[in-house]
Amino acid sequence: MTDLLPTTPYRGTRDLLPQQMSVRQQFFHPLFEVIESYGFGRYDGPILEPAEIYEAKSGEEIANQQLYALTDRGGRRLALRPEMTPSAARMIARNLGSLQLPVRWYSHVICHRYERPQRGRLREHWQINVDIFGSDSVNSEIELFELIHDMMGALGATRDMWALRVGDRVLLESILRDIVKVPGDRLAEVSSLVDRWEKYPREKLAEDAEKLSLTSAQFDLLAETLGSGDEVLRAVPAEVAERSHVVRLLNSEARELVTFDPFIVRGLQYYTGTVFEVFDLHPENRRALFGGGRYADLAGLFTRQQVPGIGFAVGDVTLQDFLETHGLLPAPRPQADAVVIPLGESLTAEARRMAGVLRRAGVRTTTPLEPRKLSKELSAADHLGARVAVVVAEDEWRREAVLVKNLATREQHEVPVAELADRVTAVLASPAP
Repeated sequence: MTDLLPTTPYRGTRDLLPQQMSVRQQFFHPLFEVIESYGFGRYDGPILEPAEIYEAKSGEEIANQQLYALTDRGGRRLALRPEMTPSAARMIARNLGSLQLPVRWYSHVICHRYERPQRGRLREHWQINVDIFGSDSVNSEIELFELIHDMMGALGATRDMWALRVGDRVLLESILRDIVKVPGDRLAEVSSLVDRWEKYPREKLAEDAEKLSLTSAQFDLLAETLGSGDEVLRAVPAEVAERSHVVRLLNSEARELVTFDPFIVRGLQYYTGTVFEVFDLHPENRRALFGGGRYADLAGLFTRQQVPGIGFAVGDVTLQDFLETHGLLPAPRPQADAVVIPLGESLTAEARRMAGVLRRAGVRTTTPLEPRKLSKELSAADHLGARVAVVVAEDEWRREAVLVKNLATREQHEVPVAELADRVTAVLASPAP
């Protein structure tokens, strides 16, 4: 006797049953509609990419700790994509000759990262990626922030549930270099310390700062400066402020879209300016939901032509946690709207014909594959979430009619075949009791 194979998936990944898939589709699809209303076109790309594109631009954490890498039979080093932006940049570079910049692109793809599975993080997840390539205007930031507000609204979220926090790596580098006097060779490491600021107690941060050769006075000055909010903007040199998209944004009518937060850093190496994160404000799920930023020339890995860009990615794991925490998670969509049940094998073909009529009318309809008692078929219909059962019986069929049963109210009526589609769609359109 052979051993049975495991029935559970690889740790950190998921099996999704039809009802679970239905829930995810219901909260993702309104987002697609919002994104496309802004004129973004959907694209896709391969799940396998050369490992070098992530090692060059995605940052040390992804490249050295989270990358699922392999070597194929031709000796090429490949990786399961941990994110989509480098692939999008490669595709932009490859098609520059035929594209009219700027372009607005979005995708919905599966990504893999080797990290510790926990609430909000799995090793496999689906995410929406939204990017604008080819524009260095602050209007790109404003458009994406308006889009984020509309996306959150489409999910049913109100402004008191979440916050859009915006920082700027240009400003942060100036704060570290010009105010705190961090040496140039320590800027990246101290930026990483700032990125961890809200995750660790002050004692741990001070200990890490000391390891980076920051004095206690420098650490205190860093904490005071970053904690001053908008006041820090007055402390940076004027020429730095003039280069900052965030400063321009804060001085515009779009100021109300965001909360300025100099602690926002983002871990990906390719971000060069504006960085932002959407935070859940609920005390039981106070965490970043998703984020993004501006990259001056990510496509420079693949082309000599400079192509600036800005974008963000929304993952399904953190999004579902947010919706569940706030009571916004949609109910599973029924697997079928109606069932057509023949009373006897001799009426199977007629039942299939009636099912076809309903499907052409836009009603999701199923029929039995094997003969069973009517009571069992009605029970199965309830399990599927169907609201209507159409019974094809001999007596009614001879009168060119069928029985239509409302499974919610248990009311049943004889309906002429010619009126079947109209009667069923009317029942489905009525409010459920």
